[in-house]
Amino acid sequence: MPSRRVLTWWFGLMALGGLGFGLTSERRPFGDDFLLHPLAVFFAIVGVALLALRVLLRRPVPELIPERMLLVGCIAGAVTFLAGNFIDTHLLVAR
Repeated sequence: MPSRRVLTWWFGLMALGGLGFGLTSERRPFGDDFLLHPLAVFFAIVGVALLALRVLLRRPVPELIPERMLLVGCIAGAVTFLAGNFIDTHLLVAR
Protein backbone atom coordinates (compact mmCIF):
# COMPACT_ATOMS: atom_id res chain seq x y z
CA MET A 1 0.00 0.00 0.00
CA PRO A 2 1.51 3.35 -1.01
CA SER A 3 2.08 6.05 1.56
CA ARG A 4 -0.41 8.91 1.59
CA ARG A 5 2.49 11.34 1.81
CA VAL A 6 4.04 9.99 -1.41
CA LEU A 7 0.71 10.21 -3.25
CA THR A 8 0.12 13.73 -1.94
CA TRP A 9 3.52 14.85 -3.20
CA TRP A 10 2.97 13.09 -6.53
CA PHE A 11 -0.42 14.68 -7.21
CA GLY A 12 0.60 18.08 -5.85
CA LEU A 13 3.80 18.31 -7.89
CA MET A 14 2.06 17.13 -11.05
CA ALA A 15 -0.73 19.68 -10.62
CA LEU A 16 1.64 22.56 -9.83
CA GLY A 17 4.03 21.61 -12.61
CA GLY A 18 1.23 21.33 -15.15
CA LEU A 19 -0.18 24.69 -14.11
CA GLY A 20 3.21 26.36 -14.23
CA PHE A 21 4.05 25.02 -17.67
CA GLY A 22 0.55 25.92 -18.87
CA LEU A 23 0.94 29.51 -17.75
CA THR A 24 4.06 29.89 -19.91
CA SER A 25 3.01 27.77 -22.90
CA GLU A 26 1.77 30.60 -25.13
CA ARG A 27 5.17 32.27 -25.08
CA ARG A 28 6.89 29.04 -26.25
CA PRO A 29 9.96 29.51 -24.03
CA PHE A 30 11.76 26.44 -25.41
CA GLY A 31 11.18 27.06 -29.12
CA ASP A 32 8.60 26.30 -31.80
CA ASP A 33 9.49 22.66 -32.44
CA PHE A 34 6.92 19.99 -31.54
CA LEU A 35 9.28 18.27 -29.11
CA LEU A 36 10.01 21.60 -27.43
CA HIS A 37 6.35 22.35 -26.73
CA PRO A 38 5.95 23.04 -22.98
CA LEU A 39 3.67 20.02 -22.50
CA ALA A 40 6.24 17.69 -24.08
CA VAL A 41 9.02 19.24 -21.99
CA PHE A 42 6.88 18.87 -18.86
CA PHE A 43 6.35 15.15 -19.43
CA ALA A 44 10.01 14.66 -20.34
CA ILE A 45 10.98 16.21 -17.00
CA VAL A 46 8.44 13.98 -15.22
CA GLY A 47 9.96 10.92 -16.90
CA VAL A 48 13.50 11.90 -15.93
CA ALA A 49 12.36 12.57 -12.36
CA LEU A 50 10.72 9.13 -12.13
CA LEU A 51 13.88 7.48 -13.49
CA ALA A 52 15.98 9.40 -10.95
CA LEU A 53 13.60 8.29 -8.18
CA ARG A 54 14.03 4.70 -9.34
CA VAL A 55 17.82 4.96 -9.27
CA LEU A 56 18.04 6.80 -5.94
CA LEU A 57 15.68 4.52 -4.03
CA ARG A 58 16.78 1.32 -5.80
CA ARG A 59 13.16 0.19 -5.96
CA PRO A 60 10.70 0.05 -8.83
CA VAL A 61 8.53 3.16 -8.97
CA PRO A 62 5.25 1.16 -8.96
CA GLU A 63 6.17 -0.05 -5.47
CA LEU A 64 5.99 3.58 -4.34
CA ILE A 65 3.24 4.85 -6.63
CA PRO A 66 0.86 2.30 -8.20
CA GLU A 67 0.44 2.40 -11.98
CA ARG A 68 -3.11 3.74 -11.79
CA MET A 69 -2.01 6.59 -9.54
CA LEU A 70 0.85 7.34 -11.95
CA LEU A 71 -1.70 7.61 -14.75
CA VAL A 72 -4.08 9.72 -12.67
CA GLY A 73 -1.20 12.06 -11.79
CA CYS A 74 -0.25 12.42 -15.46
CA ILE A 75 -3.86 13.19 -16.36
CA ALA A 76 -4.01 15.74 -13.52
CA GLY A 77 -0.83 17.36 -14.87
CA ALA A 78 -2.29 17.55 -18.38
CA VAL A 79 -5.59 18.99 -17.13
CA THR A 80 -3.87 21.64 -15.03
CA PHE A 81 -1.62 22.42 -18.01
CA LEU A 82 -4.73 23.17 -20.06
CA ALA A 83 -6.17 25.21 -17.17
CA GLY A 84 -2.97 27.24 -16.96
CA ASN A 85 -2.98 27.75 -20.71
CA PHE A 86 -6.60 28.94 -20.53
CA ILE A 87 -5.80 31.31 -17.67
CA ASP A 88 -2.81 32.73 -19.52
CA THR A 89 -4.67 33.13 -22.80
CA HIS A 90 -8.07 34.40 -21.65
CA LEU A 91 -7.86 35.75 -18.13
CA LEU A 92 -4.49 37.44 -17.84
CA VAL A 93 -4.97 40.59 -19.88
CA ALA A 94 -1.97 42.68 -18.82
CA ARG A 95 1.32 41.11 -19.86
